[in-house]
Order: sequence, then structure tokens, then C-alpha cells
Amino acid sequence: MTMASPTRPAPEELVTVIITTSPTPSAPSTELLEQIAASFRKHCASLIHCRVIVVLDTYDHVSKKPRLKKGHVTPDSAAKYADYKANAKRLILKEYSSTERPYGTGDLVKAQEKAEFGSGAAAYASQDNAVVMNITTTKDGRVTFVEPVQRLGFGLAVRSALRMTVTPYVWIQQHDWALVTDIPLGPLLQIMQQHKAPPSAEQEDKENNEILPEAVRPPVEYVCFPSIRMMEYATSDHVMLYPALRALTQLHKQNFTVQSESEDGTAVTSRVPLTPLFLWHDKPHLASTSHYLNQVFYSRIAIQRGAFIEDTVGHLARDEMKQGKWNKWACWLYYPDEGKHLCLRHLKGRTWRGVEAELAAKLEYMRLNGLNVNVQVPN
Repeated sequence: MTMASPTRPAPEELVTVIITTSPTPSAPSTELLEQIAASFRKHCASLIHCRVIVVLDTYDHVSKKPRLKKGHVTPDSAAKYADYKANAKRLILKEYSSTERPYGTGDLVKAQEKAEFGSGAAAYASQDNAVVMNITTTKDGRVTFVEPVQRLGFGLAVRSALRMTVTPYVWIQQHDWALVTDIPLGPLLQIMQQHKAPPSAEQEDKENNEILPEAVRPPVEYVCFPSIRMMEYATSDHVMLYPALRALTQLHKQNFTVQSESEDGTAVTSRVPLTPLFLWHDKPHLASTSHYLNQVFYSRIAIQRGAFIEDTVGHLARDEMKQGKWNKWACWLYYPDEGKHLCLRHLKGRTWRGVEAELAAKLEYMRLNGLNVNVQVPN
């Protein structure tokens, strides 16, 4: 657990981890979640000591062909999903337990909430559309499970969890992205606390300028972490083809300097490289809870049931950023080694079937193609 300074809370007291999961071919195995937890312990141990909300989303339709992004699962996947949810709960309770806080499934307190959603269409605007969510929480409130009776989709899953969040910051974690490098969570939180977005009236005045003057400290409300497709982002076509985005990058890309204190009281200076990001990505990110609710989920029709943030509000944000309104969204990308350092690995949750099933498929392929199948199967 991270030590707090006399005047600064530890990161785990400032952040809630929000994990979203849903039917996968590897169910009922929890191997995806296990890899995420292992990556937390190795690369950002504070995330295992934070409060955690796990949204165990469901499916919409049972069909012969799976289309997981649309909520369609096979009969086999549907049959296994109840076991997966039970296994996931046991895993999370185990991972987030400690000597001082041992958790068990019998310790959970039950409640119900609703996730309302709507549409801009007149036919739906007057309807009270809502999904009932069954919620179970440990008695100390540090571990919460959300189980909707209908599919929420990633966007509504995140919004529902945000509304239950009591910390000023959240770490959003999809179930098939793992950390592969150390994350300076404490320094990032200090930067975000020191670079909050200005009040809305002041913000509107600043947005009248295409580019903020250097004297204005840029707000930091969202920090994403680079996957393989985001390497060297600041010089990629995502930025360089757009004059406003190039100018914003040249103005704001920097190493933020953070002063902290080690466990023995020694002063420590950290330099955290960040570059402006011009899309609100769904992949793992750290964000201000209030900014998320006010900026992304500004009304019940901001995200439809089943939708992804990146595919909807994310592109709206990018369009506004191209008009010079980047500081309204205040999105950044962690940028070690000038964007050459990978931070995330995609576990391909929609296709990965688990270690045993993947090995069996490989052996069958080798057999059908006359290859040597004398492979040792792990115990």
C-alpha cells in the first residue's frame, strides 16, 4: 500500500477502480480478470488497494453466431455466464481482501438501483426507460458488484458505477486490457489536483480563443495510457493532419514536475510526460469523477443503452477539439520515452477462449495439417 504524506492522501483513498466485464468465450474462467489483477500488482499496486466497483453486464440475445459488441451470445456462452459471474465475484473479493479486511460472499449487502436511459427521438423522450440493477456491496463499502437485469453496454455501465463513486477520481478498466509497464499513479493524481479545469463561466471565455495562451495552465482531467496503436501519438496522423491539434500539441506537450516525499521523508522529484489526446478513449484511463459526469454524461440521452463512449461522445469530443476546444475535455496521454513505451496489452476478450481451449484449438489445427502434435499440456 502506498504511504501518504502528512498533507496528502494515499492514491488508494482518492481513486475508485471501475471494472466492466461481460460475456466472453473464456467464461466461466476468470483468466482475463486474473491477468488484470496480476498486472495491477506488478505495475500499479495501489489499484489493488482502492475501492472497486465491478459491473457484471449481461447480454441481449441468444443466437447461433456470437456478436459480443452487440450483446449477442451463443446458448453455450449464456449457460456459462452465471458461473462466470459467481467466479468473478470470488476472485475480486479475494484480490481486494487484506489481513485487516478479509471479504467473503456472505458479507455482501444487497440493494437495487436503476440506470435510466433515453433518446432524443420524440417517441422515447417521454418514456421512463430504465434498467434495474442488483447491487451487492461489502459492509465497509469498498467492494461493489453491479448486475443489471438487461444489458447496459459499456457507456451505461461506466455511468452507473460513476454515480456510486465517492472518490474524486476513477480508474476505468475494461476486462481485456492489462498493464505492461509501471504507472506513476501518485504523481498523476498530484498533477490532476493541481491542474483542475476552471469554472464553467471562465471555461467558456477561454474557449472563445482557438488556442490558450501559455500563461494559462492547461487542465488535466483525463489521462489515458498508450496501446500499440497509440505509439508516438504526438507525431501521428491523428494529430499532424489537423492544424489546430498540431498547435495544441506544440503548446502543451510537456514533462510535468511533481514534488513528493518518500517513506523515509526524503524529497522526491518526479517528471511525468504527457501529451494532449484528441479522443476520449474507452481503454484504461484515469479521470476526474465530476468531470466525467458533467462532461460525458451531461444528460440521460448522452449515451444510449448498449453504446460505447469512444464511439459516441468520444468522436463528439474530437470534433470539438479540432475547433480548438480541447481544454473543455482536458484529455491527455501518458507519454514515456516520447511515445515509444507501450503501457497496455490487449487480451482480445471477444475471441480469446482461455488457455486450455486455445491450446486444444492449436493441437487440432496441427493434427489436421499433419504437423507434430507431441505437445506437453500444462498441468
